[in-house]
Amino acid sequence: MLPSRVDKVQFKKRSYFIKRDDLIDPCLSGNKYRKLYSLLQTPNATYTKVISYGGGQSNAMYSIACLCEAKGWEFHYYTKTLPQFLKDGVEGNLALAIDKGMVVHEVDHDLFQDKISALQETKEDKRLLITQGAADKIAKEGVCLLADEIYEWKKSQNITKLSLVLPSGTGTTALYLSQAVDKDTQVFTSVLVGDEAYQYEQWKKLSDGPYPHVFPSKNKHKFAKPYDEYLETYKALYDETGIEFDLIYAPKTWMQMYDNIKDNENVMYIHTGGVSGNSTMLERYRHKRKANR
Repeated sequence: MLPSRVDKVQFKKRSYFIKRDDLIDPCLSGNKYRKLYSLLQTPNATYTKVISYGGGQSNAMYSIACLCEAKGWEFHYYTKTLPQFLKDGVEGNLALAIDKGMVVHEVDHDLFQDKISALQETKEDKRLLITQGAADKIAKEGVCLLADEIYEWKKSQNITKLSLVLPSGTGTTALYLSQAVDKDTQVFTSVLVGDEAYQYEQWKKLSDGPYPHVFPSKNKHKFAKPYDEYLETYKALYDETGIEFDLIYAPKTWMQMYDNIKDNENVMYIHTGGVSGNSTMLERYRHKRKANR
């Protein structure tokens, strides 16, 4: 439901505002709702088939599946060969997306990029190809709507200067948000996939700037791997705020936000959703603990 509400919370004795985009829709929530907003407004007859690609537990995958079910569009998703344990017991976002009617196509790791290139070159009437993670110009309209909501909220609270913080997978939401906010609002982001140089390469594919401020990374953690400090932060956030955040993107972002933004500033964290993937991540943490015994 729009506009998404704003909660004020305390974490480690500091005050933060939380933009609750995770509550927009139970299926299509967070920044994926913003990225896919323009397609939600698109007449159903515009497309018959949607194709996308990426990881086997992608949040974007599940959100696109929700969109396609609502629109009556076929959804075909290409991913690298799935691990055997997942084939033996489909779970998490993959299970949720399949339940929404998604057709999964597994591609050998060595052939994956060639397959994506072939999909990009194929022209077909009423077919839409959505880039991995919805890192696409279609995202701009919904993110601009988010910026408008934040501006109106700022006025209602008599707040002039505001720091906005959100995680980046593809970085698309952070990019378009930094270009749409007013001059007294700064956008900061935590890079989760690759390093800062890689993130700027992705942004340059969509825009010449301006770009968000990137938090410096102290540790080079691998994406979507279970790290004890992430789990500890996830639990602390829930204990202190009563809000569940995702386990992949949020912990590092909150840690960097705490280290890099002064406690006397007005700070808003954009809750980008993704909690549907927590069940599989928590299972990975359980396996890690068993393996370390």
